[in-house]
Amino acid sequence: MEIITGTVDSFSAEMLFDMARYRHRVFVEKLGWDLDTRARFELDEFDRKDTAYLIARNADGQIVGTGRLLSTHRPYLLATVFPELLGSKPAPCSPKIWELSRFAAVDLDARPGAPHEDFLGSSLALEMLSVAMRTVAQKGARRLVSVSPLGVERILRQAGLRARRLAPPVRIGRRHLFACAIDVDSTWRPGPGRQDDAHR
Repeated sequence: MEIITGTVDSFSAEMLFDMARYRHRVFVEKLGWDLDTRARFELDEFDRKDTAYLIARNADGQIVGTGRLLSTHRPYLLATVFPELLGSKPAPCSPKIWELSRFAAVDLDARPGAPHEDFLGSSLALEMLSVAMRTVAQKGARRLVSVSPLGVERILRQAGLRARRLAPPVRIGRRHLFACAIDVDSTWRPGPGRQDDAHR
């Protein structure tokens, strides 16, 4: 298993196509999100030159996890698409606060159905979160924010991370979502003994 990071200039066109196809399979085909997609690829206006990506690949080179990192001093998902999750608070806008979005870690070819919270609770997902924190810490970030399902709170607490709601949860579609803030700890690593749900 390897987790690589970079921008569009760091990856081959084939890798970027594979990432967009994986995101379509996870978020559109499996989770049923209503996203504007073309040709079974999932990309949007937040996939830009300055966007940082996490891509996890298994031993066969297949993508089994992705994540997207955006500085909040430029347009990002939470502020633009889900401002209601912030309540009356202003949207974060700082190079010290980054957003983590389009985050999932699951080998879709190896595992039948699972709720999204399981994607985030696997040992691979937590390892990817660790890499995400190290990546943004190198850019001076002190906090991550994300649009998250409620089950993520429990997962993060059990992992020993400092996470909190920015406002009360809001029901959007079939799920309750909230704006989650995670203090960046570049020294944090997933604890031993977690079962790797991504490979069951």
